[in-house]
Amino acid sequence: MMFTREMMEKQQTWLYVAALLAGAWIGLTAPESGDVIHHAVSPILAVLLYSMFVQIPFLELKASWMNLRFMSALIMVNFIVVPAVVWLLTLLFPQSPAVLIGVYLVLLTPCIDYVIVFTQLGRGNERLMLAATPVLFVVQMLLLPVYLWLFLGVEAARMMQAGPFAEAFLFLIMIPLMLAVLTQLLSKKNASGQRVLNAIAWLPVPMMALALTTVVASQIGKVYHDVGIILKVIPIYLAFLIIMPLLSRIIAKLFRLDTGAGRALIFSAATRNSLVVLPLALSLPAEWAAIAAAVIVTQTMVELVGELIYIRLVPNVILREQKIEWR
Repeated sequence: MMFTREMMEKQQTWLYVAALLAGAWIGLTAPESGDVIHHAVSPILAVLLYSMFVQIPFLELKASWMNLRFMSALIMVNFIVVPAVVWLLTLLFPQSPAVLIGVYLVLLTPCIDYVIVFTQLGRGNERLMLAATPVLFVVQMLLLPVYLWLFLGVEAARMMQAGPFAEAFLFLIMIPLMLAVLTQLLSKKNASGQRVLNAIAWLPVPMMALALTTVVASQIGKVYHDVGIILKVIPIYLAFLIIMPLLSRIIAKLFRLDTGAGRALIFSAATRNSLVVLPLALSLPAEWAAIAAAVIVTQTMVELVGELIYIRLVPNVILREQKIEWR
């Protein structure tokens, strides 16, 4: 029997579980490899996003930009609801200032990269998610210092540097995006171009598995060495993963979003910018950087497991296909 792309995609959840376990095994048995593997995370993520972007018909994105209800709901859930939820969770589970800055960095910044991948896997509207990434990027850059000032004070806000944030957006989003558009344009000129697109369509699942392996392998050592701190912060992340899909479902209904847009909203609200804000944490003063980075890495681990659950739970339980869409 011939192995097909459809067969691979049906088994992707188990492939991702295996990837997480493989990453944990590599990181714990060969901790010295973590620093080397860490340098591979961004290139792998860039290739993953390129392979996803190539599958998206960019000529149709104009309609996504005009979806004002989705954009309004997205801004509301990420920049009003999420900060309120995060603030309440940190009151319920008090932490030290160094831990708190890591928590705030990662939970107050919506994901602008692999959320697109998980939105597609969860049968949401990934085109809307792609169209929203520049908006999310700009707004979170403007508001993150404000949130840190409100929650932690002036000194914490001054610690943040925009450079690592902008660099991640350029290399993880803009360059893969431009290459994907170029690939689509070139594919229209001859028959071989379509064959190239078909070949690239095989990449998202294995590249996602490789990304999971490298992230876990490169970062699990940090989590292991700060296990006492980590155990105290995990309840915040678990509560966040449980609360945000439910609140997002309510907001999607309030804004009368269709099923695909509603699922995209859920994934955006629950998926955070862990890989992108990690350089921000490492740019903090030394006494804060190690703890903040470990806290952010922990969120990555918890979130990746949560995403594997989300891609099944969101379309089948939380927001199933509607017979009559909200209008």
